[in-house]
Amino acid sequence: MDNHKSQIVGIHSHLEVSFFPPPLQISKFRALLNICYKAYCIWHLVLKSDGRVCVPQMGSLEERAVLEFEDESLFSPDSASRKTHSREGPLVLAPSPASETSGTKCMSNSIFNSIKVVVFSTKINLLVPFGPAAILVDKFTNNHGWVFFLSLLGIIPLAERLGYATEQLALFTGPTVGGLLNATFGNATELIISVYALKNGMIRVVQQSLLGSILSNMLLVLGCAFFSGGMVFSKKEQVFSKAAAGVNSGLLLMAVMGLLFPAVLHFTHTELHFGSSELALSRFSSCIMLVAYAAYLVFQLKSQKNLYVPVDEGGDQTEGDEDEAPEISKWESIIWLTILTLWISVLSEYLVNAIEGASVAWKMPIAFISVILLPIVGNAAEHASAIIFAMKDKLDISLGVAIGSSTQISMFGIPFCVVVGWIMGRPMDLNFQLFETATLFMTVIVVAFMLQEGTSNYFKGIMLIFCYLIVAASFFVHIDPTSIVDKPSKH
Repeated sequence: MDNHKSQIVGIHSHLEVSFFPPPLQISKFRALLNICYKAYCIWHLVLKSDGRVCVPQMGSLEERAVLEFEDESLFSPDSASRKTHSREGPLVLAPSPASETSGTKCMSNSIFNSIKVVVFSTKINLLVPFGPAAILVDKFTNNHGWVFFLSLLGIIPLAERLGYATEQLALFTGPTVGGLLNATFGNATELIISVYALKNGMIRVVQQSLLGSILSNMLLVLGCAFFSGGMVFSKKEQVFSKAAAGVNSGLLLMAVMGLLFPAVLHFTHTELHFGSSELALSRFSSCIMLVAYAAYLVFQLKSQKNLYVPVDEGGDQTEGDEDEAPEISKWESIIWLTILTLWISVLSEYLVNAIEGASVAWKMPIAFISVILLPIVGNAAEHASAIIFAMKDKLDISLGVAIGSSTQISMFGIPFCVVVGWIMGRPMDLNFQLFETATLFMTVIVVAFMLQEGTSNYFKGIMLIFCYLIVAASFFVHIDPTSIVDKPSKH
């Protein structure tokens, strides 16, 4: 009798299993539902800056689930009745109110995290309030000396954060686009100030500020990096890639040649058409220099990557840089780049408009303000980062910051301003006058000799700093007759 009962129960269980879907198919269906729901959440919710997805609690899915699944060994008629009942209900995959609340909370957390990283993560941002203070002083007192000083202080943290946002965006774009981004935004502060000065007809301010940025990077920034690194590692000579330094020195000499010939043509009075030949040569040379810089980017990032491998034991720093994780997302980087560029543009207008008044109030030549003071603002972040990397014995990065930035300005920034002036109808040329051109030529020669051995020490740093002090003193006593602003005529 017992045998008959067991056979009947077995037949009944076999009928139940054959009527309902196999447990393996049910588990696959449940996994498919979970995947669809997560995809739905990803579509509607915001990605955190660290890359993790904000997904609501899965309890809402299980409460709304069409089927309730059980283990294969626990299959019973009661569970079958529940499954039959659940088949009759509609399939609902809409997120619950709890998931919408979680999405809003996630978005606010993402915004707060981005602001925390960009605004509150560095002490240099304590200078940010000086920017609005400059606007208020200009509006209520019209004191050009204070407006210029406060604008200088206010732009310093913005320039540093602009470089940070550019680096974060470059982590998402790869080396080629990243190089173009660094070329565009790496010296964006100087270029923005130059465009506003061009707009106001202050061509000599543009020329001298770009020249001063090159001199500051090559002498002051590189000298401080060599000195600080040499003091920390006083028992040994620090080394860097001679190949990369040689290529950059060659580009700087090419830039000197581009600036030298228009000046020589002007002062020897050998122009074919007086005035116009010099300007035409400058525009032609600028286009050639821009093409040469583009070829340099391709050469550096595509063709000869091995030339730019840092010279250090084991190449650990290269691997560390490649594995660096972004702190903010791609779109957050783009938004911050836009905000910072607009705010720098606003302060640059006040800065440029106050240059003449500051020169009178402080009794300083405009040439000294343009060549020495303005570049310090744009190079503040580069100055700090070059020193930090040199003290970590990562001299190739310090060299890339200092000499690479000088190369960007000389081969990209200056020709770019000539082309922009051409578009705006301003006679911006490459004739930087004899005094400025000679200063740049001597600076490039001195730095090229310092870099030819591929080693550095604190004494080389001291020599470069002293050279910069001599240049600063020379511009303090130099009166540039062409600094007088040719205001654009109003039609």
